[in-house]
Amino acid sequence: MLTVPNLLSFFRLALVPVFLWFVIAAWDAWALVVLIIASVTDFFDGYLARRLGQVSRLGQLLDPAADRLYIFAALIGLAWRDLLPWWLVIVIIARDVMLLVLGVVLANHRHGPLPVHHLGKIATFALLVALPVLMLGEAFPVISAVSQPVGWAIALWGAFLYWWAGILYIRETVRVVRRSPDIDAPASDTLSGEEVDGG
Repeated sequence: MLTVPNLLSFFRLALVPVFLWFVIAAWDAWALVVLIIASVTDFFDGYLARRLGQVSRLGQLLDPAADRLYIFAALIGLAWRDLLPWWLVIVIIARDVMLLVLGVVLANHRHGPLPVHHLGKIATFALLVALPVLMLGEAFPVISAVSQPVGWAIALWGAFLYWWAGILYIRETVRVVRRSPDIDAPASDTLSGEEVDGG
Protein backbone atom coordinates (compact mmCIF):
# COMPACT_ATOMS: atom_id res chain seq x y z
CA MET A 1 0.00 0.00 0.00
CA LEU A 2 2.78 2.46 0.88
CA THR A 3 4.37 2.47 -2.55
CA VAL A 4 5.83 5.64 -4.05
CA PRO A 5 2.92 6.04 -6.54
CA ASN A 6 0.35 5.63 -3.77
CA LEU A 7 2.18 8.11 -1.53
CA LEU A 8 2.04 10.64 -4.37
CA SER A 9 -1.69 9.98 -4.70
CA PHE A 10 -2.16 10.53 -0.95
CA PHE A 11 -0.18 13.77 -1.24
CA ARG A 12 -2.44 14.89 -4.08
CA LEU A 13 -5.52 14.12 -2.00
CA ALA A 14 -4.06 16.03 0.96
CA LEU A 15 -3.81 19.13 -1.24
CA VAL A 16 -7.54 19.14 -2.01
CA PRO A 17 -8.59 21.14 1.12
CA VAL A 18 -5.69 23.54 0.49
CA PHE A 19 -6.92 24.02 -3.07
CA LEU A 20 -10.51 24.55 -1.87
CA TRP A 21 -9.39 27.14 0.67
CA PHE A 22 -7.44 29.09 -1.95
CA VAL A 23 -10.43 29.07 -4.31
CA ILE A 24 -12.88 30.26 -1.64
CA ALA A 25 -10.43 32.92 -0.43
CA ALA A 26 -10.09 34.16 -4.06
CA TRP A 27 -6.36 33.40 -4.09
CA ASP A 28 -6.75 32.07 -7.61
CA ALA A 29 -3.07 32.25 -8.56
CA TRP A 30 -2.15 30.08 -5.56
CA ALA A 31 -5.04 27.72 -6.33
CA LEU A 32 -3.66 27.29 -9.83
CA VAL A 33 -0.20 26.56 -8.40
CA VAL A 34 -1.70 23.79 -6.24
CA LEU A 35 -3.55 22.47 -9.28
CA ILE A 36 -0.32 22.36 -11.28
CA ILE A 37 1.45 20.50 -8.46
CA ALA A 38 -1.45 18.05 -8.30
CA SER A 39 -1.31 17.51 -12.07
CA VAL A 40 2.45 16.88 -11.98
CA THR A 41 2.12 14.35 -9.14
CA ASP A 42 -0.76 12.72 -11.03
CA PHE A 43 1.51 12.21 -14.04
CA PHE A 44 4.40 10.88 -11.98
CA ASP A 45 2.38 8.48 -9.85
CA GLY A 46 1.01 6.84 -13.02
CA TYR A 47 4.41 6.81 -14.69
CA LEU A 48 6.18 5.37 -11.65
CA ALA A 49 3.47 2.79 -11.05
CA ARG A 50 3.99 1.41 -14.55
CA ARG A 51 7.78 1.80 -14.54
CA LEU A 52 8.29 0.19 -11.13
CA GLY A 53 5.60 -2.44 -11.57
CA GLN A 54 3.65 -1.00 -8.62
CA VAL A 55 0.21 -0.71 -10.21
CA SER A 56 -2.27 -1.47 -7.42
CA ARG A 57 -6.01 -1.61 -6.87
CA LEU A 58 -5.67 1.19 -4.31
CA GLY A 59 -3.91 3.41 -6.82
CA GLN A 60 -6.61 2.74 -9.41
CA LEU A 61 -9.18 3.93 -6.87
CA LEU A 62 -7.24 6.95 -5.61
CA ASP A 63 -6.60 8.54 -9.02
CA PRO A 64 -10.23 8.98 -10.14
CA ALA A 65 -11.21 9.92 -6.57
CA ALA A 66 -8.66 12.74 -6.57
CA ASP A 67 -9.88 13.98 -9.96
CA ARG A 68 -13.46 14.07 -8.66
CA LEU A 69 -12.47 15.89 -5.48
CA TYR A 70 -10.57 18.59 -7.38
CA ILE A 71 -13.56 19.10 -9.68
CA PHE A 72 -15.93 19.30 -6.72
CA ALA A 73 -13.63 21.68 -4.84
CA ALA A 74 -13.36 24.00 -7.85
CA LEU A 75 -17.12 23.90 -8.44
CA ILE A 76 -18.02 24.59 -4.81
CA GLY A 77 -15.37 27.28 -4.38
CA LEU A 78 -16.31 29.16 -7.55
CA ALA A 79 -20.04 28.84 -6.82
CA TRP A 80 -19.43 30.12 -3.27
CA ARG A 81 -17.96 33.25 -4.84
CA ASP A 82 -20.92 33.53 -7.26
CA LEU A 83 -18.64 32.90 -10.24
CA LEU A 84 -20.54 29.74 -11.14
CA PRO A 85 -24.28 29.07 -10.81
CA TRP A 86 -25.21 26.52 -8.19
CA TRP A 87 -27.34 24.67 -10.75
CA LEU A 88 -24.16 23.68 -12.60
CA VAL A 89 -22.68 22.35 -9.35
CA ILE A 90 -25.83 20.31 -8.70
CA VAL A 91 -25.95 18.97 -12.26
CA ILE A 92 -22.38 17.67 -12.12
CA ILE A 93 -22.51 16.29 -8.58
CA ALA A 94 -25.91 14.67 -9.20
CA ARG A 95 -24.37 12.60 -11.99
CA ASP A 96 -21.77 11.15 -9.61
CA VAL A 97 -24.45 10.46 -7.00
CA MET A 98 -26.31 8.59 -9.72
CA LEU A 99 -23.19 6.51 -10.43
CA LEU A 100 -23.00 5.56 -6.75
CA VAL A 101 -26.60 4.36 -6.90
CA LEU A 102 -25.80 2.33 -10.01
CA GLY A 103 -22.85 0.80 -8.15
CA VAL A 104 -25.16 -0.31 -5.33
CA VAL A 105 -27.62 -1.79 -7.82
CA LEU A 106 -24.85 -3.71 -9.56
CA ALA A 107 -23.46 -4.96 -6.26
CA ASN A 108 -26.91 -6.21 -5.27
CA HIS A 109 -26.95 -8.25 -8.49
CA ARG A 110 -23.48 -9.70 -7.81
CA HIS A 111 -21.76 -7.55 -10.43
CA GLY A 112 -18.66 -5.45 -10.16
CA PRO A 113 -18.24 -1.87 -11.41
CA LEU A 114 -18.88 -1.16 -15.07
CA PRO A 115 -15.98 -0.66 -17.47
CA VAL A 116 -14.93 2.96 -17.93
CA HIS A 117 -16.48 4.59 -20.98
CA HIS A 118 -14.22 6.80 -23.10
CA LEU A 119 -16.93 9.46 -23.19
CA GLY A 120 -16.75 9.72 -19.41
CA LYS A 121 -12.99 10.19 -19.57
CA ILE A 122 -13.38 12.97 -22.14
CA ALA A 123 -16.04 14.67 -19.99
CA THR A 124 -13.84 14.53 -16.89
CA PHE A 125 -10.90 15.91 -18.85
CA ALA A 126 -13.08 18.75 -20.19
CA LEU A 127 -14.12 19.75 -16.67
CA LEU A 128 -10.56 19.50 -15.40
CA VAL A 129 -9.56 21.94 -18.16
CA ALA A 130 -12.57 24.28 -18.02
CA LEU A 131 -12.52 25.10 -14.31
CA PRO A 132 -8.83 26.13 -14.20
CA VAL A 133 -9.38 28.23 -17.34
CA LEU A 134 -12.19 30.08 -15.55
CA MET A 135 -9.94 30.55 -12.52
CA LEU A 136 -7.17 31.80 -14.78
CA GLY A 137 -9.38 34.68 -15.87
CA GLU A 138 -10.01 35.59 -12.23
CA ALA A 139 -6.32 35.42 -11.37
CA PHE A 140 -5.28 37.47 -14.39
CA PRO A 141 -8.13 39.82 -15.41
CA VAL A 142 -6.21 40.99 -18.47
CA ILE A 143 -7.02 37.68 -20.20
CA SER A 144 -10.54 37.24 -18.80
CA ALA A 145 -12.14 38.45 -22.04
CA VAL A 146 -10.76 35.31 -23.69
CA SER A 147 -10.54 32.82 -20.82
CA GLN A 148 -14.11 33.29 -19.56
CA PRO A 149 -16.00 32.43 -22.78
CA VAL A 150 -13.56 29.62 -23.56
CA GLY A 151 -13.84 28.25 -20.02
CA TRP A 152 -17.63 28.43 -20.06
CA ALA A 153 -17.86 26.74 -23.45
CA ILE A 154 -15.67 23.83 -22.30
CA ALA A 155 -17.48 23.59 -18.93
CA LEU A 156 -20.95 23.37 -20.48
CA TRP A 157 -19.76 20.88 -23.08
CA GLY A 158 -18.08 18.85 -20.34
CA ALA A 159 -21.26 18.84 -18.23
CA PHE A 160 -23.26 17.68 -21.25
CA LEU A 161 -20.80 14.85 -22.00
CA TYR A 162 -20.71 13.99 -18.29
CA TRP A 163 -24.42 13.23 -18.33
CA TRP A 164 -24.32 11.61 -21.76
CA ALA A 165 -21.78 9.15 -20.35
CA GLY A 166 -24.03 8.77 -17.30
CA ILE A 167 -26.97 7.79 -19.51
CA LEU A 168 -24.78 5.18 -21.20
CA TYR A 169 -23.91 3.79 -17.74
CA ILE A 170 -27.62 3.62 -16.89
CA ARG A 171 -28.34 1.74 -20.11
CA GLU A 172 -25.49 -0.70 -19.48
CA THR A 173 -26.62 -1.24 -15.87
CA VAL A 174 -30.15 -2.06 -17.03
CA ARG A 175 -28.73 -4.52 -19.58
CA VAL A 176 -26.51 -6.21 -16.98
CA VAL A 177 -29.29 -6.43 -14.38
CA ARG A 178 -31.69 -7.97 -16.89
CA ARG A 179 -29.11 -10.63 -17.72
CA SER A 180 -28.20 -11.37 -14.11
CA PRO A 181 -30.70 -14.22 -13.48
CA ASP A 182 -29.07 -16.16 -16.33
CA ILE A 183 -25.51 -15.61 -15.11
CA ASP A 184 -24.08 -18.04 -12.60
CA ALA A 185 -20.48 -16.83 -12.82
CA PRO A 186 -19.17 -14.25 -10.35
CA ALA A 187 -19.08 -10.61 -11.42
CA SER A 188 -15.31 -10.64 -11.89
CA ASP A 189 -15.79 -13.11 -14.77
CA THR A 190 -18.35 -10.98 -16.58
CA LEU A 191 -16.95 -7.50 -16.29
CA SER A 192 -13.51 -6.09 -16.70
CA GLY A 193 -13.38 -4.77 -13.16
CA GLU A 194 -12.43 -1.22 -14.17
CA GLU A 195 -13.89 1.48 -12.01
CA VAL A 196 -16.82 3.51 -13.30
CA ASP A 197 -15.43 6.34 -11.17
CA GLY A 198 -12.63 6.73 -13.69
CA GLY A 199 -15.01 8.52 -16.03
